[in-house]
This record gives sequence, C-alpha cells and structure tokens, in this order.
Amino acid sequence: MDMHWSLDALYPSFESDSFQRDFEKCLTEIDNIKEWAMKNLKDHDSPVKTMEEYISQLNAFYHLYTRLHSFAELNLSVDAKNETAMQMSERLEEKGTDLVEPTVMFQKWLGVFENLEAIIAESELLKEHRYYLTEAAKQNRYLLSEKEEVLMAKMKNTGSNAWSKLQELLTSTLLVDIHIDGEDKQLPLSVVRNMAYESDAKLRKTAYEAELKAYKKIEDSSAAALNGIKGEVISTSKMRGYASALEKTLIDSRMDQETLDAMLTAMKESLPAFHRFFQKKAELLGHKQGLPFYDLFAPMGEVNMTFTYEEARRFIVEHFRSYSEKLAQYADHAFEAKWIDAEPREGKRGGAFCSNLHTIKESRILSNFTGSFSDVTTLAHELGHGYHGACLNEESFLNSDYPMPIAETASIFCETIIKNAAIKEASEDEAFIILENELSDAGQVIVDIYSRFLFESEVFKRRENSSLSVKELKQIMLDSQKQAYGDGLDSEYLHPYMWACKPHYYYAEYNYYNYPYAFGLLFAKGLYAEYLKRGDSFIVEYDHLLSVTGKMDIKSVAAIMNVNVTSVDFWRGSLKLIEKDIEKFISLK
Repeated sequence: MDMHWSLDALYPSFESDSFQRDFEKCLTEIDNIKEWAMKNLKDHDSPVKTMEEYISQLNAFYHLYTRLHSFAELNLSVDAKNETAMQMSERLEEKGTDLVEPTVMFQKWLGVFENLEAIIAESELLKEHRYYLTEAAKQNRYLLSEKEEVLMAKMKNTGSNAWSKLQELLTSTLLVDIHIDGEDKQLPLSVVRNMAYESDAKLRKTAYEAELKAYKKIEDSSAAALNGIKGEVISTSKMRGYASALEKTLIDSRMDQETLDAMLTAMKESLPAFHRFFQKKAELLGHKQGLPFYDLFAPMGEVNMTFTYEEARRFIVEHFRSYSEKLAQYADHAFEAKWIDAEPREGKRGGAFCSNLHTIKESRILSNFTGSFSDVTTLAHELGHGYHGACLNEESFLNSDYPMPIAETASIFCETIIKNAAIKEASEDEAFIILENELSDAGQVIVDIYSRFLFESEVFKRRENSSLSVKELKQIMLDSQKQAYGDGLDSEYLHPYMWACKPHYYYAEYNYYNYPYAFGLLFAKGLYAEYLKRGDSFIVEYDHLLSVTGKMDIKSVAAIMNVNVTSVDFWRGSLKLIEKDIEKFISLK
C-alpha cells in the first residue's frame, strides 16, 4: 500500500500552469486588497457595504493563498532540501506581509463603531461573521501604527520565520551515528527516535544515547534559533501592550487565565498518580530507581502488537465505525485517496501533523509509521484533526480557524474511540498493552506537557534579560522534567535536549503550544464520558460543536455541552478517569 501522499489535488507541480497562474493571481489580489483599503477605509459612511466587501475579499483571497502556501509547505515537510518549495514558501510569506497594512487599517476603522452589534445585525453575511468582526475590533488595543505593523511583519520573515525554518531543516536532515545490527550506521533522527517503541531494551537505550549525542551537532544552532524566536516574541508582545507572551497566547487561544489556572491546578494534583504509574512500569521492566527516559515508551506485555500499514488502516476504520459510519468513511477515504504520508525517510520532518486544506475540502496527514500500536493511535489522532476540518467544510474560510486548545479535542477524542473499542475485543494480554499505551500517552499529555509549560515559562523569564546558553537550556529542561516527573523517572536518565527536538517551541505565532494538548485530552475525556451516557444522540451535537469552533470562544464552545471550563472540578473529573486506569494498571501485574 502506498505510504506517500498525493498533492495533485492542490497542484501537479510548481511548474504547472495552474500553480503559476494562481501564484500570479495571488500577488495581484494582494495589490487589489491594498488598493481597495486605501479607497474605502477613509470614511465610515457605508459600514455594512464596506464590511461585506472586506469579508468577501478576504475569504476569497485566503482560499487562494493557503492553497499555494500549503502546497509549498507540504512539499517541504517531506523534503527539507526542496529548494523550489522553500523559495515559493518564502516568496508567498514575503508578499503576504503586504496584507498587514490593509488588515490593520480595517481593524482600526472597525474599532471606531460603538454600535458594531447593530451594524452586524443588518446583514446576513456580517451576522455569519459576527465573532470574526467583534474580535477584530477588540484587537485595536494591541495594534501599532500601519507602518510599524508592516515593518514588523516584514522583519519576521528574516527573523522568527527564518529561525523556524532553520530549526526544521536542522532536525529534518540530522543524521544520527548509531551502532546496531553489528555495524555503524547513519540514520535520520525521526527513525532513531521511533526506536523508543522497539521491544528490544538494548536497542532502546542505544538509540537514546545516540540521539542525545547527535544533538551536539546542532545544539548551538538550535539554541540560537530558540533565543531569536523567543526574543522577538518578548519584544513584539511588549510593544503591543500585552502583559506577557502568555497573555497574548491566551487571547489568541480565546481562553482566559482562570481556565488555564483551573486546568493546571488539577494537573498538578494528579502528578502523584502518574508517578505511581511510572514507578510500576519501571518495576516491571526491572528498574529500581524509577523509569529511565529511554523506556518511557517501552512496549509492555507478552504479546507483540505490531501492525502493517494496511492492518493499521483496517483497525482504525473498523473501530471508528463502532462510533459512527461518517467518521469511518472519512478515515477510509483518507487512506484510499492518498492523503497520508507515513513512511519515515531522510529529509522528512519528524513527528506527525494534519494540515486541513479548507480550500479543497481535504486534509493531508504526515506521520512516521513503523508499526507500533502507538503509531496506530497517532494516525487516529491526526485523522481526528482531519475530521474536525471536514466538519468545518461548509463554513467560510474566516470561520474555519479555531483556537489551539480546541484543536486537540477531536484528535484525542478519536484516539479514545480507538483505544476503548480495541480494549473491548482484546485478550487479557492485549488489553494490558492497550491500557499501558493509553496511560503512557496520557503521561505525555499531562506530565510531559506540564514539564514543557514549566520549561517555556522559565525560558521566557530568563530571555527577558539575555540569551540563554545551551548549558542553561539543558539545565532548565532537566529541572522542569524533575518537577513534573518527580520520582517516577530515574534522574540519571532524563532528556536534556527535549527543547531541540520539539518543533512547538519554534513557532513565534504559537507560544506555549503545550497546554492545548492537556486541554484537548481532558476536554475530550469529559466529552467521551458524555457520549457513553447519551449514545447516538451525542454524535450529532458533537459534530455541531466541531462545526462552530471557528466562530466562538472556548467557554462558549464548552457550554454547548454544558461544561464549565473555569471549574477545577471539571478538570479533576476527567483526570479521575485516568487515575482509575492507573490503579487498574498497577493491580493487573
């Protein structure tokens, strides 16, 4: 079965007439929007007509721009040295900064209206985009002048965007020197990191040691990239009037500090339960000082649960069908239509992601599949992102952009479907393996994510004063892991370079891209518990929830299911479900 995706639905190639035609049209449309703004945003005489024209132009433009940019970025994600893809991506990003000026002009123009709600009520198109318009008006308080905003946007392309691309190139092309199978080899970083899931204990440790050694080749460059990005974020956040990078991230996430504090409080309370899980796993693997980092993902049980890619497809589709036929058909089509690139190889970025291509009502999924059960759940996770995008297909482009915390809900919900359905049919040994896998994943999303939040908070704090050395970054990461994992991990075998291999730290527009995963897991757990109570009647409401995530804040989305996300008890309730599974795991062996 083909493990490479097809991008033909976007464009046949960069040289194709369709790509070249759309590229030129995109550049022209940017100039047209700039010209329109200069002409129509001078007065406030016809607000309804002006807002309608702006919304229509922007929806049409982003359909075109994202089609082009996605094609470049998707090519780059599987071939980091694709020079044409890199050049096209950079040209689009550079030209895209020309849209900053009319965007700022519109937001400032919009902020004048004290009767904005009344104006919106006069038009169906404006009512459909109420959330977008009201949020744009609120952004006024954080806007600089048009010239300053344009300058900052252009400087980003040679600043944080360039640093981000450098880091992706470094990790995508890094070859790890490793001695396995009786010979010295050089393997891509993604391949070596995936060895953490191998059944051979010696291989897991060998891969871990080789991985850490390999980072020395890129540690200085990675540190420079991280310092450059975080330094830029601190400067721009201050200039715009945000109290901190975290405040900006929360506002961008349509989430408040009260919600974050409630969730973090519950997470911190749950850490001792996770420590017991790690200690038990360490005991079963023969470790006496806690679990070494290289055995965090060690497979458990006597049964070797491995899958071919075709078997993974059947497994996912079958168990998605136990929830809904619509979800199963979506997943099956994604495999059949070659929306997934699953083969690990040199030049391909590590990890996994889903890119929802609203412009063609499709998705593309990248993973690095090696056959473990964890790889199967990763595919289910990314297909969940894709299904979320499918639920938004009938929305306008501007209403399809949802915040980071909600982004992880559908993906983790799909993981939960797979694991819960699979465990019902499993033998005792297989059930143990699935339970352990689920708890390991939960440990990543709660404990490791908590360590990442601590790490990023400390990095921002220190970066206020000066750049951080590689030594400092490694020490902060170790301290953060010790705080989060406690005595669950062997303190002699932690991962001081976790900051170098996680791309999330290198997105200037998505700082603190850690807590959204915890939000997604715990929100999805709560929703799944609701599904178990209500059955099929839940499914329609859940699809509706996904379809409106682009035009509501997080509190409003949660309220659809009668959830109060500012209540610590809600988060505790979801964590209690995990803690029950931890106690079950401990009692099984």
